[in-house]
Parts: sequence; C-alpha cells; structure tokens
Amino acid sequence: MKFENKVIYQIYPKSFYDTNNDGIGDLKGITEKLDYLKYLGIDCIWITPFFISPQKDNGYDVADYYNIDPVYGTMEDFENLSKEAQKRGIGIMLDMVFNHTSTEHQWFKKAISGDKKYENFYIFKNGDGENPPTNWVSKFGGNAWEYSKELGMYYLHLFDKTQADLNWENPEVREEIYKIVKFWMEKGVNGFRFDVVNLISKPAVYENDYIGDGRRFYTDGPKIHEFLKELNKNTFGKDEDIITVGEMSSTSMENCFKYSGKDENELSMVFNFHHLKVDYKNKDKWALQPFDFQELKDIFNSWQVGMQENNGWSALFWCNHDQPRIVSRLGDDKNYWKKSAKMLGTVIHMLRGTPYIYQGEEIGMTNPYFDKITQYRDVESLNYFEILKNKGLLSEEAMKIVMERSRDNSRTPMQWNSNKNAGFTQGTPWIDVIYNYKDINVEEQIKDEDSILNYYRKLIELRKKYEVISLGKTIPLAEKHKNIYMYKRVTEKEELLVISNFYGVETSIELDFDIEEYENILNNNNENTKLEKIMVLKPYDVMVFHKTK
Repeated sequence: MKFENKVIYQIYPKSFYDTNNDGIGDLKGITEKLDYLKYLGIDCIWITPFFISPQKDNGYDVADYYNIDPVYGTMEDFENLSKEAQKRGIGIMLDMVFNHTSTEHQWFKKAISGDKKYENFYIFKNGDGENPPTNWVSKFGGNAWEYSKELGMYYLHLFDKTQADLNWENPEVREEIYKIVKFWMEKGVNGFRFDVVNLISKPAVYENDYIGDGRRFYTDGPKIHEFLKELNKNTFGKDEDIITVGEMSSTSMENCFKYSGKDENELSMVFNFHHLKVDYKNKDKWALQPFDFQELKDIFNSWQVGMQENNGWSALFWCNHDQPRIVSRLGDDKNYWKKSAKMLGTVIHMLRGTPYIYQGEEIGMTNPYFDKITQYRDVESLNYFEILKNKGLLSEEAMKIVMERSRDNSRTPMQWNSNKNAGFTQGTPWIDVIYNYKDINVEEQIKDEDSILNYYRKLIELRKKYEVISLGKTIPLAEKHKNIYMYKRVTEKEELLVISNFYGVETSIELDFDIEEYENILNNNNENTKLEKIMVLKPYDVMVFHKTK
C-alpha cells in the first residue's frame, strides 16, 4: 500500500467507545464509530493490543496472541470490524508486542515449570553473587531482573516484572512470531505496528552499566536488522499492501535509515521520540522543565533532512497512548486552546512522513489534571509516584510531576458528546472522564465549521490534494528564530511554505526569498491572508502557502 499520502488514526480501545456499559471500550465500539472516522478522512486505524492479557500494562502484557480478551469482545466482533472497515476503505493496523510476553503466557508458565524448550524462549541468567545479573534499570523503575524461585535464576524484564523479555536468539521463538503475524494477515489485517521492536536483539554478554541504565547495551542491538529482515521475508514482505511501523525506543537516526530504508526490506516507517523529550530536564522524564524550542526545531530539521537524504520514512506524531496531550504540553490549553491545537496539528501534518492522529487529538482533548494518585491507573505512574517520594519529594511535588508526565493523560475516555460520561459509556468508566467534556466533544465540533475537528479534516484533505505534502523534500528555514518554526516542502512542480508561531506572543519575521505567486491554502484564524516580506504572526498563528512552479 502506498503510505506517503495516508493518514493513520490510533485507537486505544479501552477508552474509545463502550457498547456494553461495563465502563471499558470494546471492538463493537470501534465498529460503531467507523462512519465518524470516515467523516474525518483517515485511511487506516491502528488499534492498540486487545489480546488476552492480565492487563498489568493495559494489554501490552500479552498472554495469548491468537485470541481476543473477552473485555473487548470476540473474534466474531473483530471479523465484523474488519469487514465494515473494508467497506469504508479503512485499513486495520494491529499492535504487536514481541519484545516480551506476559508471565501469564503459556510459554512462560512452561518455562518456570522446568520445560527446557520454553526456558530458552526467555532470558534467564544466574545472579551475580547475591545481586541480579546486571544493574540495568527497568523502564518502569527498579531493577530489570526478577528472581524466579522455581528455576533459581533471574529473568530479564525491560518493562514490568510481569513482562518477561523473549529470547530472539532462539530460532524457535522467531518461528512462533512469524506464525502469529501470518495468522492475523489471514484475518484481513493490512498493517502492523511493532512495539519497542528495536529492543529485541540483546547483547552477547550481559554486563553492568556504570554510566547509564543499561539501554546502550540492548537498544538497536547487534542483530536487530538481521531479525527484522527475516521477519519481513517470512511474513508481510510478500504483501506490498501491508504498512508496517516500528516503535523505536531511544534509537539513532542512522539505524532508522535502515529500519525504514526503501531497499532495506525491513519496515515501512519508524516512530522515534527524540522530539518528545525536549521538556525533560537532563533527559529525565520525571524531571520537569519548559520545552526547549530550539532543540525541538533542531531535532525536526535534522531528522527531516537526514531521513530524506537516506531514503528513510518517518511516522509523524505528537500524541499517543504513552504521551501527555500535546495542546497541554506544548500549546496553551487555557488561553489559546483552539489556536495552539490547530498550529501544532498543522506543523506535524505538513512535514515529510506519514501523520498519525491519536484519538481525541482531532478535537483538542487536554490533559485531565488529576490531582489525586487514586485517580491514576497506569503502572508506570503509580511506580514513579512512590519512587519520587522515596527520593525525598513531598507528595504534592511528586503529584505535580505525575500530573504532567503520566501516560494516563492520554488514556481518559474519548469525549463524544456532552451527555453523561462524555457519551463514552452508561456505566462507570474505568478511568475518570475529563471535567471539560461538555465544552470539548465530537458532537459540538462537527457542527462548528471553525472547530479543531473540521480543521483536521482540512489537513487530511490537503495531503490528498497536494502531492508536495506527501512527496516533497523538506527545506528548513529561520532555523534560529526564537519563536517561529518555518519550513518549505518542494518538488519540481510545487512549493509549500509553512510558518508557525509556537508562543502566545506576537512575533514577526522578514522573508528573504521571492514571495510572488504563493497562495494561502490554510489559515488559523489570523488576519494575514497573503504573503508579505515582513510577516507578523499573532499568538499561535500558523499559515500554509502554496505555489505551482
């Protein structure tokens, strides 16, 4: 499938739409909302895991890759969803978690029962004296090794202790993975998102990390490209209509050239997260600082240019199920909610790559600002609340950090209307609905021509209309301007110019290129309707100009 001009919509089913009123979204809920997604104009939906799981990490701890957790529905529900999506020209991308399984998976249960075959499906090591094999730190806090009293050894878990890392060095593990992918391809799935897939290749020797948390030993590991080429060859590589994307944790640009390179036969595109660490103090997620705008621009510009020069392809995004809401994070959800949401959406959608919209982003959903730890459900947030307090922070200080950083910021129920529970459920939602749902919801925004929702529809329409958006080269401009992010997209026949003000203050810029023949094709409610030599931008203004050469 050609993916350059596609737009993908991410669904977190637990919070999307609940049809049986148990407070948890389900597959039937996605089917019921397909007409809305068709109205929005997206091409494909990425659904986060709905497989059988004990839900220690909201489904990213898979206990059975072949069956659907009853809380989300049945295989019949999925097959109906697939059929109805196909009728509307909407593809389905599944989220596959192959770095680890739940410790409830049959493979792990057999491993700790003494079955040598399945023991080799995971990474078991003897301790270092009375200590774990290494001092590596889990992504969710604490040591990355857990002791198995059944085997008298430790197993590696880069995430929660209930998520045991698979041993990809074992060819039998890889064969099982191929079977799973082919099973879902036969169900009509035409896309796969591979969770933290650049962590699957572990080092030959496990050693302590005295200058970091261990990630330098297993990130973009020694056989990662070999494993991905093999996965491609044995499964989706035979079907050119399948889109694949890898979530690349702490990756390097050089590796992403290969992961997504046109002739590398690995993946269609990659997610990287460097641009979403610009508000981490000293690169620590749990330490707050205002976002570094210059660093944000430098990262965007270097990745845009680097990927295009090396035939790589990026997944473009601000939001997902692991990130705070972008309008609360880099915008101003109090004073310039609508304008900053539109500006941020424009910047991402006009770049080179495939845009991803996370549910609710298209209506400007905000962080919930939960101020009690009892309102949070995310294992990482709950762990780090205690870790921060153990470091000496007061509960109020730890709560402020969790409020800003929690993955639950993006996991609150989708706001469909102003009715009870935002129209998400008639039951008790698994996590609280945001207080502002009566003002921010789909029903109201469909009726409002000037809404964020209808603006996102326009962004999608422009990608289909102007080839320069999907295929043009990116040329960074005004690289050191303290308020403005500006770039061109260029093909032999067209040019696109994007000018955005990232701040709530008026700013200006003098253009040093020919401004003739540019036409304004997208205007965020600002007074400027044509290109001038000196452009004055009001708070959070963004403009898109186009010309045919």
